[in-house]
Amino acid sequence: MIPTDTDPTLFERRAEPLSEAEGLLVTAGAGMGVDSGLPDFRGTDGFWRAYPDLAQSSICFQEIANPRTFMADPQLAWGFYGHRLALYRATVPHVGFDLLRKFAEPMKKGAFVYTSNVDGRFHKAGWPA
Repeated sequence: MIPTDTDPTLFERRAEPLSEAEGLLVTAGAGMGVDSGLPDFRGTDGFWRAYPDLAQSSICFQEIANPRTFMADPQLAWGFYGHRLALYRATVPHVGFDLLRKFAEPMKKGAFVYTSNVDGRFHKAGWPA
């Protein structure tokens, strides 16, 4: 039988192999931050669209994240990065961060997070550096 979203045992059956694991390797990308309410970093509606001064322009990620922009328009560049930092600080990590940590707590070798994210959600959710 193929489990469906209405299968009440789906979560338990998917989590069962974790109870036998010695450790947990968490590989995470933008979805972890996006699910916490952060705009994605490179998508067309990403951080530069969330920043009011960039939302009205046609500046793309490669342009704002470029040293030339800091030289040509430091106020715009630092404003963008300051806005991004404020979003990082204000956003609360979703419950999935705690859930992963709880899965790993009883494991003999604990957990390790491998992520390209720079938003600090894992650290803010209580994961060790």
